[in-house]
Formats: sequence, structure tokens, C-alpha cells
Amino acid sequence: MSDFAAQLRAASLRVTRPRMAVLAALRDHPHVDTDTVISLVRADQPMVSHQAIYDVLRALTDAGLVRRIQPAGATARYETRVADNHHHLVCRSCGAIVDVECAAGQAPCLTASDDHGYVVDEAEVVFWGVCPDCAADRIAP
Repeated sequence: MSDFAAQLRAASLRVTRPRMAVLAALRDHPHVDTDTVISLVRADQPMVSHQAIYDVLRALTDAGLVRRIQPAGATARYETRVADNHHHLVCRSCGAIVDVECAAGQAPCLTASDDHGYVVDEAEVVFWGVCPDCAADRIAP
């Protein structure tokens, strides 16, 4: 937990129990939605309000300690893996999300065919498919 405190301080954020709890929940359960974060935090801190969790997620995202992803048609998900330009693989059946390493090289790891003068610093790629568990369910008798 002291690592979380150091991260919060380095981002000029106060160290609070809800912030520490959200970071721990996301470390242990990457790619979860807000409702799941609320449930995980409230398991240890039942008095934390929904609004407090929303505020913490926003502050952590704004500070760059948490990454918010939202694959098309899905609810927003959060993760603490922010130090690289990785991508995601999403199951079309159950919605499971896993990390995929950068497609090639260093960030942004993909080059736009025409950058229109933008200074590109990140490429967001979402791969879609069916996870092994759902694929097995489809062929099971």
C-alpha cells in the first residue's frame, strides 16, 4: 500500500483511504467497471459513497494513475496499467478484457497513414474475438 501512497503524493493527490482502496481494487481486478469498483471498495469500507468512488476514479484518471477504457458498446472500465501503450482484446460473448502488448515497437507503436499535422503520442487498438471459455461453450454438446 505504501507504493500507492507514493504514487498519490507524486501526482500531488492527498493519500486517502478511498483512493488507496480504489487503487488496490484495480490492481487486483483490472478492467472492471465502476459498479464493480464500488462493490470491491465497499467490501472493506462500507461507508464509502458511490459519489466518492466516482470522484476518486475521476481524480485518479485525471492524474494519470488510472486508465479509463471504453470499448465500443461497453461500459467504461478502469485499470492501473498506465506506463505503456498496450492494447486490449475483448470477448464478444462475455465481455472479458485482457491486455495485449503493443502491436510493434515503442509508443505510439502504430503510425497513422496521414497524421494531419497532429503530434501522435498514443495509438488505441481494441481487438475483438471470443475468449477460450466462450469458444469452448459454443462447441460443447
